[in-house]
Amino acid sequence: MNPDLRQLRYFVAVAEESSFTRAASRLMITQQSLSQQINALERILGAKLFHRDSRGTTLSDTGSLFLPEARAVLDRADEAVAVVRRAVRGETGRLRLAFLATTANHLLPPVVRAAREHLPGLELITEETSIAPLVEGVLSGEFDLAFTRPPQVPGLAARTIVTEQVCVVLPEGHPLADRTELTLAELAGERWVMTPRSSWEPWHRTFDENFRAAGFSPEIVARDASVQGLLGLVAAGVGITRLGWSAHNLRRTGVVFVPLAGEVTPTEMIWRPDNTSPALRRVIDVVTELAAATDLTTTG
Repeated sequence: MNPDLRQLRYFVAVAEESSFTRAASRLMITQQSLSQQINALERILGAKLFHRDSRGTTLSDTGSLFLPEARAVLDRADEAVAVVRRAVRGETGRLRLAFLATTANHLLPPVVRAAREHLPGLELITEETSIAPLVEGVLSGEFDLAFTRPPQVPGLAARTIVTEQVCVVLPEGHPLADRTELTLAELAGERWVMTPRSSWEPWHRTFDENFRAAGFSPEIVARDASVQGLLGLVAAGVGITRLGWSAHNLRRTGVVFVPLAGEVTPTEMIWRPDNTSPALRRVIDVVTELAAATDLTTTG
């Protein structure tokens, strides 16, 4: 039979106090109970740990050898308990975060910075990706948390962290580039560049509805899967497009962003509701607090 942690703690207390009376008071137990536990420990070890006489209590030679070993075991046990408690509080572990490519530029830096500041023991693995693999990754459990435009997929938990203005992106020198605001209907005669329908059909169905409500079907002359590609096509004069205001950070020259009246787009955190990771909950709370205090469309 091996000693238990309680017996080791009692032994260390007596050794440090050099007194059963003071050790019992420190441990808040009776002196009789303490003596019984030390006697049981000595029987288990087959060795005398203390000398007791009229001058007090001192360690035996064996007790002196045992003291640093007992302390090491107790320290390791305390460390193990602390690790578990930090994990329960969501302060340790590993999370995989996915960022939609169109949001990564302005969201990834402040989100990761805030998470590292509040949860330094948490390992974050980040990935920038397009909408289809992002949604599939969350659904499959590959990603714990994702930052994206609303994917319009049922069964996922979501929380909006920022809402930004939707803009029409025009080439510099365009006749409408000096306007402070435009409506979608005013752009009926324009040529458009957009992402491929295959990139995410739910979004394109919404775009179709928007254009129908504005009274026209757009003439789409080119498609590109990336925001940078769309901005390049606009700068080259191929056509116009519509993007969230934050995309202006990706290209400062050759294009002009003009707000579309009444059109805004949210960015959400999405996750599987059955993901019970304490670390996930802590990061969600940290980002929620960050979003309440900061304009995440301009931070980074």
